[in-house]
Amino acid sequence: MLITRRTLLASAAPALLLGAGMASGARAQAADPRLAIRALGNPSAKVHVEEWFSLTCTHCARFSEEVFPEVRSKLIDTGKVYYIFRDFPLDQVALSAAMIARSLPGDRYEAFVLALLASQDRWAFGKDVNPQDELRKMAALAGMSADLFQQTLADDKLRHAIMDEEDRAQAQYKIDVTPTFRFNDKEQVSQELTYEQFAQKVESLS
Repeated sequence: MLITRRTLLASAAPALLLGAGMASGARAQAADPRLAIRALGNPSAKVHVEEWFSLTCTHCARFSEEVFPEVRSKLIDTGKVYYIFRDFPLDQVALSAAMIARSLPGDRYEAFVLALLASQDRWAFGKDVNPQDELRKMAALAGMSADLFQQTLADDKLRHAIMDEEDRAQAQYKIDVTPTFRFNDKEQVSQELTYEQFAQKVESLS
């Protein structure tokens, strides 16, 4: 899916335009636990994989549903891969969803993100559906109160921090589509992968 970054930044402050440095992102992560790394597997695994994804990307949803379960069982759970989730929201709806996901307890993050991707056609793209209302319902099922939901969506600090990291990815890695995968911070693939393609990349680095 091609990025629509200008739409996302339409209401952002000028200081958050392209070029924000890695140091500022690191400081934000240190100060706010919501920005801590969300990952699966053993950090000592030989292969680290980062997936830059958007919760409104249909390609990300298909990868999550058709490929990721096998990646999880054969590569992550077996200790071969440390898998890191990286936010790269393509629009305001995806940005709101990412904010809510990161505001949940860390142990609920993966399940919530995978549930959003699995039901994307209903909560994000359903006919006559208000995405925010649907997102509120799903957040409630994950244990988030209505008050915290509203506070999170109004949190400009969190919103800007996520966009800042997205800017860093664009500036440093030239990422402009989702999903984009980086293997050991060396090889980058900006497209959907089959399990066989994914496993081959992992094997070449193991």
